[in-house]
Amino acid sequence: MSRLAELRKKINETDKKIISLLNDRAAVAKHIGKIKKEAGVNIYAPEREVEIYENIIKENKGPLPNKALFAIYREVMSGSLGLEKKLKIAYLGPEATFTHQAGIKKFGSNVEFYACPTITDVFREVEAGRSHYGVVPVENSTEGMISHTLDMFVNSDLKICSEIMLEISHNLLGKGNIKAVKKIYSKQEVFGQCRLWLEINMQGIALMEVSSTSKAAEIVSQEKNSAAIASALAAKKYRLNTLAKDIEDNPNNVTRFLVIGGSMPRPTKKDKTSIMFSVKDKVGALHDILVPFKKYRINLTKIESRPSKRKSWEYYFFVDISGHSENQNVKKALSELEKHCSLLKILGSYPVGI
Repeated sequence: MSRLAELRKKINETDKKIISLLNDRAAVAKHIGKIKKEAGVNIYAPEREVEIYENIIKENKGPLPNKALFAIYREVMSGSLGLEKKLKIAYLGPEATFTHQAGIKKFGSNVEFYACPTITDVFREVEAGRSHYGVVPVENSTEGMISHTLDMFVNSDLKICSEIMLEISHNLLGKGNIKAVKKIYSKQEVFGQCRLWLEINMQGIALMEVSSTSKAAEIVSQEKNSAAIASALAAKKYRLNTLAKDIEDNPNNVTRFLVIGGSMPRPTKKDKTSIMFSVKDKVGALHDILVPFKKYRINLTKIESRPSKRKSWEYYFFVDISGHSENQNVKKALSELEKHCSLLKILGSYPVGI
């Protein structure tokens, strides 16, 4: 037997062991699901997900990188979730959008994904109990916050239970030659993220705004002399060629997505809490709200204001802070903060995204 044949035989033997162990793991997960169901506990547990990833980092000695093992275990956990209970995940569609990709990154492929036409529809789908969780975009590292998502939390009782950080890579997709392109379709935000590349390489070409990158790819699949700025997933779905790859102006282009559901996860070693509040109309109000955070050494990682839409010059503030709302210092800070607010709402405490 040749050396190559020997090594392949060894891989086959190893695969048999892996399959057996994966099925052993799945059987245990199925039993856990039964216990959770009897106890009325949520099947998806973000805090447990974090623990598994931490164990991977701790136990991995290579040569496989952690990122590769994360992807493998994402599908292992997705398969286990499917055995425990078939989850339905609503997301801002259509299919092959970046939000869809974020949902796959978080929940794997062994769940049911349901595409919603708007962010509002994602919230409504989860609120009505037709979907277990929803995935919505909230912030891009280049273009900033997605205001529609923030506004939805004002009247919704849903909680943020997890976040997803997705590296966004934009590609120019089409059927023919890049020199024949007369129109480019995509979302307004995407044009903003590729502004410099478009000015240098596609000067004078008409930019056609549509509702999603996936819709752009769909149009181009049926139209001559046009191109779409969309994802590799959209290229595959609509059978388009990649005319130019990675055309985003910022190579560190990341979009943050939120997973919304009915409850918050338990604390982990590294959490984030999102809150929303409005301040009382008095001199020094903004100063007063910052004092509790400094007093209890709570780090503010994000602060954003939005018009309340109820009264002129009245604003809601959306703030992300380090720590879980069950942490004693966070509790004390929020308790003191509430004294200076006409409204205070905890939107969720959840593990920091990876």
